[in-house]
Amino acid sequence: MPYRETFDAAALAGAPLTRDEYEECSFRGCDLSGKDLSNYRFIDCAFDQCNLSNAHLAKTVFSNAVFSECKLLGLRFSDCSPFGISLSFTGCKLDHASFFNLKIPGTVFRNCDLREADLTGCDLTGATFAECDLTGVTFDNTNISRADLRTAQNYIVDPEQNRITKAKFSVPAVAGLLAKYNIEIDIH
Repeated sequence: MPYRETFDAAALAGAPLTRDEYEECSFRGCDLSGKDLSNYRFIDCAFDQCNLSNAHLAKTVFSNAVFSECKLLGLRFSDCSPFGISLSFTGCKLDHASFFNLKIPGTVFRNCDLREADLTGCDLTGATFAECDLTGVTFDNTNISRADLRTAQNYIVDPEQNRITKAKFSVPAVAGLLAKYNIEIDIH
């Protein structure tokens, strides 16, 4: 996809983003950590090797936003505008991020760390968690029907508290579905 504009660390050095709507833009190596991005609109934008950790996202619009190799620690995607939200992540650090109650079916997480992330109440129908570390992720009333967790690791999902119909799991990580029973599983 050709981007209208590209912003890099040098372009944003010492200067905040100058407008509140970005369409078909590319952000490369930008440090937006802790910035107030409330009410900003990012439509068909790509973020590559950016740091948005702890940025403020009240009513921020991410429509078809692609994040690659980004640091997104503690982000509250749950504060974003839910209308038209569409995200994908490759090689990102999403530790302590919150997706609370978001409807983001089909979202792709590829080679991501989501340690201690909150997926409570999310609709992640058909999502992909390829090669992801899900240590401490909160799955509570989460819909992961038809989601692919075959290569995900370290997850604990209570089938009684989440929708998992036709979700894909693999051995030995599938033991995370039985964690609440405090049993020992020997796979040979």
